[in-house]
Amino acid sequence: MFFKWGVAADMPKASVNGIDIDYQEYGPEDGNPEAIIFAHGAGGNLLSWFQQIPYFSINYRCVTFSHRGFGHSYDIGDGPGMKAFSGDLEALMDFLNIEKAHLVAQSMGGRTALVFAVINSNRVLSLTLADTTGAMGEEDVEMALSEWREKHPDTRGIGFRALSDDFRRRKPEMSNLYLQISRTNPTRDASVPILFAGPKGDELSNLDMPVLFIVGEDDLLTPPHVLNLASKHIPGASLICVPGCGHSVYFEKPDVFNFEVGRFISVASSS
Repeated sequence: MFFKWGVAADMPKASVNGIDIDYQEYGPEDGNPEAIIFAHGAGGNLLSWFQQIPYFSINYRCVTFSHRGFGHSYDIGDGPGMKAFSGDLEALMDFLNIEKAHLVAQSMGGRTALVFAVINSNRVLSLTLADTTGAMGEEDVEMALSEWREKHPDTRGIGFRALSDDFRRRKPEMSNLYLQISRTNPTRDASVPILFAGPKGDELSNLDMPVLFIVGEDDLLTPPHVLNLASKHIPGASLICVPGCGHSVYFEKPDVFNFEVGRFISVASSS
């Protein structure tokens, strides 16, 4: 079901893999536009992309969803959790009759998107990894990230560290909105690692879709030097570093994020 921005619709669910995935879609009412699927981070859910949907839905079929265990996508007791993320994405695409899509993934969602791209490269038109390594298992990337986090321990929680100090000073109302979105999620086990032991080696070097890394200059969770290392493991991948921005470029500087990602997707579509 497509509908123009601003037109109300019921909150749909996709019954896949033993759970109900909460999703929304927006886009042109006419034609057969390419699809963009947005995968949120650990501090968000399908609501996180409210500043991207109006921009991209003019020309693309846009799908946002909540990972299992987030938003209203409730996992089953003793369920597989994050291990099922890429399989859930595949099932959601099948449910929505989306054969191929551009994937735009933030932080934790990068793991979902990168694993999916490795397994289903023929279904990915382009891959955007925003403030994330995609949990790739390359030793130099994991070591650099571990060393950074040992020197910069989390003392405030992801809801605060995901935004730059400058943004929280300038935009207290938006910073509060970020926290409110995060706090609509069910309680999760924060001890479960989400950024390690993912694809590596040939799994990465054999990726044949266009890949973009985008990161905030002041990202305290996955800093630019770590993303620079990660980008070198995927042939042809590009990296954009956004000044004056923290871990959530899509949220802090949506105009920059939308323009750069939109340009990347447009080029990928025409190639």
